[in-house]
Amino acid sequence: MSPSNSRSNNTTVTDQVVYNDKSYEKVREGLADILNLPSPHSKKGGSKQSVFYNPVQQFNRDLSVLAIRAFAEDLALTRQARRERRREKLRKDGKRGPKRKRDHSAGHENLDHVNGNKRLERPPTPERPENISGTSPTAERVEQVQSQDDSAPIMSSTAETKSPLANDRDTAVSDPPHPNTHIAGRQPAHGTAPNTQHEDDHNHVGQNGSSTIPTPHIRVLDALSATGLRALRYVKEIPQVTSVTANDIASSATASIKLNAEYNGIADKIQPTTGDAKSLMYHTIAHTKDLFSVIDLDPYGTAVPFLDAAVQAVHDGGLLCVTCTDGGVFASVGFPEKTFSQYGGVSWKGTQGHEAGLRLILNAVATSAARYGLAVEPLLSLNIDFYARLFVRIRRSPADVKFLAHKTMVVYNCDHGCSSFKVQYLAQSRDREDKNGGKFYTHSLAQGPSATPFCDYCGFKTHLAGPMWGGPLHNPHFIMKILDILPSLDNNVYATIPRIEGMLTLALNETLFQEPQQLSLAESSEATSIVPLDPALRDPHPFFFNPSVLARTLHCKVPSDAALRGALLGLGYRTTRSHTEPGSIRTDAPWDVIWEIMREWVRQKHPIKPGALTKGMAGFEIMKKDRSNRQLEDNKQALRKILAEGETAEDLQTAIETALLRLSKSSRDAEDNKQQDGALQDGSNGTQLHDLQVDFNERLGKEAAGKKMIRYQMNPRADWGPMSKAKVGP
Repeated sequence: MSPSNSRSNNTTVTDQVVYNDKSYEKVREGLADILNLPSPHSKKGGSKQSVFYNPVQQFNRDLSVLAIRAFAEDLALTRQARRERRREKLRKDGKRGPKRKRDHSAGHENLDHVNGNKRLERPPTPERPENISGTSPTAERVEQVQSQDDSAPIMSSTAETKSPLANDRDTAVSDPPHPNTHIAGRQPAHGTAPNTQHEDDHNHVGQNGSSTIPTPHIRVLDALSATGLRALRYVKEIPQVTSVTANDIASSATASIKLNAEYNGIADKIQPTTGDAKSLMYHTIAHTKDLFSVIDLDPYGTAVPFLDAAVQAVHDGGLLCVTCTDGGVFASVGFPEKTFSQYGGVSWKGTQGHEAGLRLILNAVATSAARYGLAVEPLLSLNIDFYARLFVRIRRSPADVKFLAHKTMVVYNCDHGCSSFKVQYLAQSRDREDKNGGKFYTHSLAQGPSATPFCDYCGFKTHLAGPMWGGPLHNPHFIMKILDILPSLDNNVYATIPRIEGMLTLALNETLFQEPQQLSLAESSEATSIVPLDPALRDPHPFFFNPSVLARTLHCKVPSDAALRGALLGLGYRTTRSHTEPGSIRTDAPWDVIWEIMREWVRQKHPIKPGALTKGMAGFEIMKKDRSNRQLEDNKQALRKILAEGETAEDLQTAIETALLRLSKSSRDAEDNKQQDGALQDGSNGTQLHDLQVDFNERLGKEAAGKKMIRYQMNPRADWGPMSKAKVGP
C-alpha cells in the first residue's frame, strides 16, 4: 500500500463561502457541508477548537453511514414480512369465522372517542375484514394493508408525507415506536404476541388512494454531535432516516449544528438539543414510548458513562453504535486500575491487546444491558487507528441474557514469556433435548482453572486478563450486507471505500466458526435478513499469534507468512488474519502444534546459533522439547535406570547396545515419515506431536491471487490522532 492510498481519506477543504452575509470556511464530507471550522491541519500548539472536528475519523463516519443503511434496509424487509404474515393471518381468520364471543364495540368506541369521531352503529366484527369501513383509523389501516400489492416497491418517505395517525399523537415524532414495544418501551422477544398498533403507521396513502410500503422511519440519536456532521450525513445519505436528534452539551456546538442544518437545507429533519446526553436518554425512557431506532455514541474518550442510558433508550432490535478513543486504557496494561473501573476488566500486554480491548468494551455493553433483560449481539467490532468502533444490536430477551456468563471469559496469558494463552469461561451452558424433541439449555458453573500459574510451554508466570466478552465479534451476514452496498457507491463521496472493503473482508474472514466467504447475499436464502447468531455461540478461537513474536522468543529467523500458513494448512488447520494486527495469524490450531511447527522450522530450515538460548530463557525451555532432544532424553533416562539397577559389566553392555539400537530405529522411522505423503493430525486422534509431518509448503500457504485491497492503514497524515478536546465556554 502506498502512502498516496493512505492519504486519499482526507476530507476536502474548500475555499471561503458567504452565507447570511457572513464569511465561513466550508468543509465537504460525503454529501454534507459544514461551516466555520478551524483548519484541520493546524500545527501543534495552535488554538483549540470551539467545536470538535477530526478529519481523520472520516473512515469512522463513512462506515457508520453504510452500517446504519444496511441495518435500515434489513429493518424495512423485516417489517414488510411482518405485514405480509399479519395480512395472511387476517385472511385465514376471515375464512374460519368467529372464534369467540366478545363485545367489540367497547374497544372501538374508546378508539373513536380518542380520535374525536362519533360512531352511530356497531362496527363489523374482525371475522369479515372486507366490510370494514374507513371511518375508524384502525379499520382504515387494516384495509390499507389488505389492498397493498405484495410486490410493491419500498419507497422513501418524505417530510411532507404523514401517517394516518400523525395528528393523533401528543407529540410530533417521525419514528413511531417499534411494533414490539409496550408501555415501557420493550416487549419480550419470545412467548408474547407482538403489539402491532404502530407498525402500520409506516403505510402511506398516495394521491390516487393507493397505498405503498415505504421504508421504515428511522429515528437516530447523535448523542454527542459536536458540529452535527454525523447527523447531517445520516439524513442526506440514508433515505430511511427521517429524524435525527443532534445533542451536545456545549451551546456553541448546538449553534453550529443549527447553522449547518440550515445551510444543508435539512433543518426540518435535524433537532438540535443542548444538554447532557445521559439526561436526554433517561428523559426519553421515562416520558415517552418513542425510543430511538439507532443511537450513536461518539465521545471524546470512553463511551462507558453513556452505556446504561443508551441500552435502555434504543428500540427492541435497535442498533447501538459505540466509539471509544481511549486506547491507552482499554488496549494496554499501563493503567489496569483505570481499565477495570471503566470496563470491568483488565487488558493484557502484547499484540493481542487491541482485540482484548474490543472484548472489554463489548463486555461493558453486555453487562449494562443484561441488568434490564436486554441481550446484545455484536454485528461488527473494529479496532481502527487510535479508537474502537462497534455496532451492536440490542434485543429484549431475558432468555438470551442467561448465556452472558457462558460467553464471558478470563485469559491466562504468558505475556513475559512465550506469548501463549489459555481461555477460562466463567460458566457453561449445555443444550438438552426434551421429550418432544425440542432443545433447551441448562446453565452451570465452569470447572477451573484451565491453566496452572506457570506456562505449560516455557515455565514463565502467567497473568490474568478480563473478564471480557468471549462471543463472536462480528455477524457475517451484516458484514456481507455492507460489502454488497460498496459497488453502488460513488468514490468521490466515500473516499474511504478501499479501506472499508479491505477491513471488512478481514473481519469477515475472522469468523472461523462459519464459512461466510462461501456465501453470497444474492444466492443465500437469508439474503434479505441479518440473521441473528445463536445466543449460546462462543468464539471458538479468540485471538491470534504473531510469527515475529514467536521467532523472537526462539532467537531464530522469522518464517514467512506463506511458509507458516502452509505448515498449518498441511496439518489440516484453518488460518486467516486479524484486522487488529498486521502480520498476525488467526488459527484453530492449539499451542502445542504451533510450537512444534516452530521447533521444526528451526530444525529443518534455520538452526539457532550456538549460545543464543541459555537456561532461564523462554525459548530455551521450548526448544528442550524438540523431537531430536526428546529422543536423546528418553535414551538417557533409560540408561540411567539400567545403570542404577545393573550390577555387572554384562548388564552395562546390554544397556548400551539397546540404546544404540533404539536410536538407530528412531532415525530410520523419522526418515521414512519424511518420505510419506499426507498430513498428520495432532494428539487428539492418537498422533504424538513428534510424529507430525510438518511441511513448510509456501505454495499451499500463499493466498490466491485476487483483488488487491488495503487491509491495514498507514498514518493518514502528519500529526494525526485524537486531537485536542474542544474548548467549552468562554
